[in-house]
Amino acid sequence: MAKKKEAQNTQSFAKYVRGFWILFLIGIAAVVLIFSLASWGVFGDMPDHTQLENPNTNLASEIISSDGKTLGKFYFNDNRTPVSYEEFPKHLVEALIATEDARYYGHSGIDGLGTVRALVKLGAGGGASTISQQLAKQLFHGEGSSNIAERIIQKIKEWVIAIRLERQYTKEEIVTQYFNIYDFNNNADGIRSAARIYFGKEPKELSIKESAMLVGMFKNSALYNPRPNRNPVGVKNRRNVVLSQMEKYGYISETVKDSLQKSDLDLNYTPESHREGIATYFRGYLDGYMKEWISENPKPDGSKYNLYNDGLKIYTTIDSRMQTYAEAAVKKHMNKLQSEFFHQNTPERNKTAPFLDLSNDEVEALIERSMKQSERWRHMKYDLKIADKDIRESFQKPTKMTVFSWGGEIDTIMKPIDSMRYYKSFLHTGMMSMNPKTGLVKAWVGGIDFRHFQYDHVKQGKRQVGSTFKPFVYATAIDQLHMSPCDKLPRSQITIEKGKFGNMEPWTPKNASGRYGGEVTLQQGLAGSINTITARLMDKVGPQPVVDLAKKLGIESTIPAVPSIGLGTADISVYEMVGAYAAFANKGVYTKPVMIERIEDKNGTVLFQFTPETRDVLSAESAYVTVKLMEGVTTSGSGTRLRTQGAEKWNKMYQEIITGYPYQFTNPIAGKTGTTQNQSDGWFMGMVPNLVTGVWVGAEDRSVHFKTITYGQGASMALPIWGMYMRSCYEDEDLEISKGDFERPEDLSIEVDCSKYNAEGNEEGSIGDEGLPDELDI
Repeated sequence: MAKKKEAQNTQSFAKYVRGFWILFLIGIAAVVLIFSLASWGVFGDMPDHTQLENPNTNLASEIISSDGKTLGKFYFNDNRTPVSYEEFPKHLVEALIATEDARYYGHSGIDGLGTVRALVKLGAGGGASTISQQLAKQLFHGEGSSNIAERIIQKIKEWVIAIRLERQYTKEEIVTQYFNIYDFNNNADGIRSAARIYFGKEPKELSIKESAMLVGMFKNSALYNPRPNRNPVGVKNRRNVVLSQMEKYGYISETVKDSLQKSDLDLNYTPESHREGIATYFRGYLDGYMKEWISENPKPDGSKYNLYNDGLKIYTTIDSRMQTYAEAAVKKHMNKLQSEFFHQNTPERNKTAPFLDLSNDEVEALIERSMKQSERWRHMKYDLKIADKDIRESFQKPTKMTVFSWGGEIDTIMKPIDSMRYYKSFLHTGMMSMNPKTGLVKAWVGGIDFRHFQYDHVKQGKRQVGSTFKPFVYATAIDQLHMSPCDKLPRSQITIEKGKFGNMEPWTPKNASGRYGGEVTLQQGLAGSINTITARLMDKVGPQPVVDLAKKLGIESTIPAVPSIGLGTADISVYEMVGAYAAFANKGVYTKPVMIERIEDKNGTVLFQFTPETRDVLSAESAYVTVKLMEGVTTSGSGTRLRTQGAEKWNKMYQEIITGYPYQFTNPIAGKTGTTQNQSDGWFMGMVPNLVTGVWVGAEDRSVHFKTITYGQGASMALPIWGMYMRSCYEDEDLEISKGDFERPEDLSIEVDCSKYNAEGNEEGSIGDEGLPDELDI
């Protein structure tokens, strides 16, 4: 009986074992079938090998400086710029593996042990997603579904894709893709943007604790967002968890962990947007340029490149160091200049402030025009279809707004009509710097603050150039008449009669100093910017040859062929003026300014390579003589404050708030100041052998200006920016900005050493009785 029972038990056990194996095999077959069905696309489309090789991710186009720095990016939603595995610090990868997938190097996409643990504990012990699975999720379906059945299908698809990824890529390539694809919030798409936005660094520069903080965000980048005042305690706690994991798996010591956990986050939060950062005005210009380039240069398949998604790399000529120095010079000087302007234009001193020389009716008419040209008016009238009467009333209603000030943005309540008047009080600037030999533009500052004033005063804006136009008249006379800087002309007044050169009326220019006696050399005439000397030269050569020369020098703006252009009545851009002056420093050869060296696609294929555009305009001799004339401006004329003795002289006359900068340049500098009627525009053009820089300063409306010449001349408004910029450039020896002489032609036949001619009356023709140049009353 016992044997029979034992046999039955044995048979029953064998039956159970057989049943177990049948169920096990069925389970295995079911799993294989489910995975096969998922792989075949039964549960929805699966990516094929081409999609795995080229996942559909949007890449920002990157703007790169000549010294390899990122100036900014073009993007809509995804500010993503991929970086290679070699650009990751070792501890960044270690932090990721220790926290997200400790057995990463030991599995093939699915962590079996972690999966079993998750199933047994029903997820209470943590998830089982590997880095490969998380990458699959990021690449192909994003956030998981809240529906359990759909979520299971998504999980199965993740497993299949993860295995495919492991077959197709190395472990390093998977980690690289994961870091590059993740959204760290605040436009920080991918690890490179995250490192730059949260710490102001490139990924390779991240410290251990910075790497730990960013890796901690993989758990939930919205919750553990390090944006200032968001969740500092939670972010720090999450970072410390990552540091603990790194210590647990032997990547850092306990001592290092304890030390770092006590440290602060030390954020350097620097948002990246189209209105923030360096070279914003240049980037604004580049946006328009690239859109035009894209329309004319399709892809090989005929489709168009997308500036915001295709990951183009735009290599520019801008030097990030020089750009930084230029922006710093603008900020420092314009802040002081604006303060003085506000001081001089209080309502108590000027009832129509900031407008001068206008009646109340004229001011109201000006504001009315500005109101109708505003974006607010355009939006309300054409988008919202609001009646004009109601729009005007809206300009009178106090509104919350953030306005610009040199002390920082101000949150205030102000009537829109008052904010318009407030903004018109500001002085603006345009500045461009380029290498005259290569045409490469090194710095571009189009205004004082791109967030509030987006009009570019380098290429878009054109203003009267005043006496900075005079070198074109002198160069024409030198080229045509072979005149020398030492030749003398009467300083007396001259009238160019009606009808001569197409003159509509007799033209008799005046000298601001009121002095007209004796003779002066051409060198003295340009150094002192004496209007009557320029008029006499114009009478000798005629306006048309001067216009022709200006056009050959790259000036495309309209210049009427009349005598008065010699004193700078034409409206010309900073961009045009710098390009024109550069030809003088380049032996008479005009080189068109270049801003882009090359454009590459995301794979590094060169799509565009610049070729210089040059043309001979003047002989090397005529160009050199003109340069020597302009050197006199900085040694005995309105640019002498660039020198030690000149600065001392000017500081005795004017307050140091504007002019008291210790430039103390001793090297050869050629330049020219310019001031227009009523001090509406101030210019300075300055050159050394390998760098030409132009600066303009003025308000949006010409009726907004300094009341007197003290602060309203180019030597006070624009020259200080050039001086501070150049001083910074010289201090940075890596830039190799020249301090030497302009190259003298071997066959020079024109006398340029006028010392023996200037021995008598050296002061005459330079600075007038009150220290004022004769560059006014155009």
